[in-house]
Amino acid sequence: MLMQDKYKKEVIPALMKRLDIKNPMLVPQFKKIVVNSSTGEALQNPKTLDAIAQDLATITGQKPVIRKAKKSIAGFKLREGQPIGVSVTLRRKSMYEFYNRMVNIAFPRSRDFRGFSRKGFDGRGNYSLGITEQIIFPEILPEKVEKIRGMNVTIVTSAQTNEDALALLEEMGFPFRK
Repeated sequence: MLMQDKYKKEVIPALMKRLDIKNPMLVPQFKKIVVNSSTGEALQNPKTLDAIAQDLATITGQKPVIRKAKKSIAGFKLREGQPIGVSVTLRRKSMYEFYNRMVNIAFPRSRDFRGFSRKGFDGRGNYSLGITEQIIFPEILPEKVEKIRGMNVTIVTSAQTNEDALALLEEMGFPFRK
């Protein structure tokens, strides 16, 4: 069953009961998933961003956007406007497909995986996590990777509180630590 169908058929009724919500339109849902990756290496060698962008495009199935520095930081030899990272924003069907692959295929492949902390919420119902290596995704061939890099994944939900977002993620099968 597709993750989107699971949400409609199983998660909405379960959350209505669990959170005591009468109107199904008020049930928390995923709005978007943002995947970011950046490196300080890009300052000396701009080609590294191309490799990161290629990996993100392979993982998400969508072309990444180059992110530029918002302000200059002398200690890092960083100037405003320099390319520093890449990001992809997933919505609708591609968001659910990525979430499904991430939770059911990628996370179980990572070494010593025991689940994620429940402390990654931002106070407004969004959850952020860090992935230390891109090779946990089956689309990435380990022999073609020149350097292992990490990425940040932010799951943006329509939940108003962390508790509602936690309930949504638990019902969607997100692997939290016991």
